[in-house]
Amino acid sequence: MTAWRIENAGADALIIRFGDTIDPAQVPRIRVATDRLAQGLKGQVKDLVPSYTTLMVVYDPVQNDFDSLGRKITRLLGQLDERQPQVGRLVEIPVWYDPEVGPDLERVAAHHQLSIEELIRRHSECEYVVFAIGFAPGFAYMGHAPESIATPRLATPRERVPVGSVALADRQTAVYPIATPGGWNLLGRTAMILFDRERETLCPLAAGDRVRFVPVGRAQFLEAGGVI
Repeated sequence: MTAWRIENAGADALIIRFGDTIDPAQVPRIRVATDRLAQGLKGQVKDLVPSYTTLMVVYDPVQNDFDSLGRKITRLLGQLDERQPQVGRLVEIPVWYDPEVGPDLERVAAHHQLSIEELIRRHSECEYVVFAIGFAPGFAYMGHAPESIATPRLATPRERVPVGSVALADRQTAVYPIATPGGWNLLGRTAMILFDRERETLCPLAAGDRVRFVPVGRAQFLEAGGVI
């Protein structure tokens, strides 16, 4: 497998580091490692948390220690074939792009000297990779948006961003799965539920998945259960 190293992260966790810079090519490798350890260490770890360049392994220090778990991980990851990294599922997210639900849409378009239609096209024509889930339950950090629409975060975050808001910050994009404060630029909204504590799978997205945003109209948004 691609080069990686194991680092101590405290009394009950360790980190497997796959690199030091964000690289979409690393995402499927980290996903493969996550799945392999989930199978090979079933019942021995409390949690596996993939991120941009790392995979955190949380364990019970009574059952394992850093050295013994490190040896198990080295054995399991040594069996992986890096020539065929797993490609995550393709998930399509319908989005109503409109100033009514995307209060920053016009400003972002003007910032880049684009029409709103062109901004929407550039944002939705990409296939994004989910780098990590964090910040809030179900909040998926996705990249990379085209350099031509990269936009800084707001200088002053909003106190409340509505559920389903589709947002852009620098070259990353995301959907707010719950109502939270936030400083990303809001371009539209989706009716798709991205966090549901009543479902067995709380979030329909996982690190390594691929996402496409599909523009829809107001009527479709409302018919799908969208709220303005």
